[in-house]
Amino acid sequence: MKIRIEQIAPDREEEVIVKCHEPTSDWVSFVSCIQDERNFLTGQKDGKTYRLKLGDIYYFEIVEGKAFFYCRDAVYESHLKLYEFEQKCQGTVFFRASKSMVLNADKIDHIAPSLSGRFFATLRNGEKVVVSRQYVSVLKQILGL
Repeated sequence: MKIRIEQIAPDREEEVIVKCHEPTSDWVSFVSCIQDERNFLTGQKDGKTYRLKLGDIYYFEIVEGKAFFYCRDAVYESHLKLYEFEQKCQGTVFFRASKSMVLNADKIDHIAPSLSGRFFATLRNGEKVVVSRQYVSVLKQILGL
């Protein structure tokens, strides 16, 4: 497969063209979801509702029965359950990092193992999160380790 990127004039509309042998393959589904509503979620903060890009979310976590989206500098409350968030992120770089967290692998700056078999992931915003040992293999697979 070859990938070609072409810069166009600002007055032209951007587009993605996919030429493939099998339009049902996994990567075609992934590319087609770029414009899909699955790439946006709503979160509440300070009594206001915001529309968030999936790619802006660092992780999704359940804390004391409440759900939250953690972004670079802000935290938004959500009505989603953990499994619903996982379903919306299927086919992306989000993965289950613990019993109560789904983490965006693209937001990881670096990782370090701990003594108990867990990993510490330091995110691009400097925050550290723990990847439970049962999900470390998924993390390694995503990062190509």
